[in-house]
Amino acid sequence: MNKLISGLIGLMMYGGFSLAESVHLPQAIEHTKSAITHGDASHHGGIEHVPLLVSNINTALEHAKASEKTEANPHTAEGIIHLEAAIDAVKKDDAKGGTQHAREALKHFEMAQQPKTK
Repeated sequence: MNKLISGLIGLMMYGGFSLAESVHLPQAIEHTKSAITHGDASHHGGIEHVPLLVSNINTALEHAKASEKTEANPHTAEGIIHLEAAIDAVKKDDAKGGTQHAREALKHFEMAQQPKTK
């Protein structure tokens, strides 16, 4: 059984990602996409979407930080910067700016998820 577990861990490491990253980065992407959806809806008069925008940004940020802690990646780090800027923008009643930062974060998270080349 230990050989099976060691083999699976080795396979995952060879594939360029760790178990924690494989869980957290996709979650950061999913919540960032949800934040963008709610941000877009808030631009069209759906003020009730702003709390959902903020909630999804915060959840995405938690997952991104957990992924970055497990395995540092410059794209994940840049995505985190954009999510933090998104929170600041929304705090200043700029949901549109927050949504734009979330879009930038998403681009970086998707780049971070690409397999590493050796």
